[in-house]
Amino acid sequence: MDEVKMVVAHSERATLRVGDVFLKVDADQARIDVEVEAMALAPVPTPKVLWRKPPVLAIAAVRGTALGRLGEPSTASPAAWAAAGAAIRRLHDAPLPPRLGQASRGLDELAAELDGQCEWLVTNGVLPADLVTRNRQVAEAALRPWTPVFTHGDLQVDHVFVDGDGITGIIDWSEAGQGDALYDLATVTLGHEEHLGDVVAGYGTDVDLDVIRAWWSLRSLLNVRWLVEHGFDPFAPGCEVDVLRSRL
Repeated sequence: MDEVKMVVAHSERATLRVGDVFLKVDADQARIDVEVEAMALAPVPTPKVLWRKPPVLAIAAVRGTALGRLGEPSTASPAAWAAAGAAIRRLHDAPLPPRLGQASRGLDELAAELDGQCEWLVTNGVLPADLVTRNRQVAEAALRPWTPVFTHGDLQVDHVFVDGDGITGIIDWSEAGQGDALYDLATVTLGHEEHLGDVVAGYGTDVDLDVIRAWWSLRSLLNVRWLVEHGFDPFAPGCEVDVLRSRL
């Protein structure tokens, strides 16, 4: 029998790997609905759905290795990063999916959430006030009108798989839907600022780099509390807190 490996586990969901099969167990079946629907619609390589029996979704492993990992230098080539940018552009150019996604939150909702998270970070002594204030100011640039596109919504660098210079698959689509294109571009380059130029070159259109940088601050400020409360370490080298410190 193949070894069973726990990939991720917290109070909301768990993912196990058995050989070349991933078993995703989610307490919220709506997220699984979104994932299956998005993978069927996306014009980019995605994992093959093998079977579904709630609360479990079984998908096949994709070929290759992750484009990178947060907190670690990427070993992928500049061409692979550019290929990721090109794949993201194909996704963003596709017809809009029927659902709103993680990247679709309205400006008032985002601003209110940002204010609440910043207050929590300072009040609980998680981060110094000057660091939070500076990043709150940087994040303001992301709070602007945008045209909805088909977004992945959780396009972390380790959700993009490559083999050589080509993209072999993009995984974890449970946050997909209509949203802000620059949210995806910011998420995939979070903690890998040195590859932003490669991604944008592959994306193939003018983008506002200041908004991408603003999303780095905004996403990190919003994520620290969740990471702490779910047993992850945002203070690990190269991760969210280091992203925030780099804005000073």
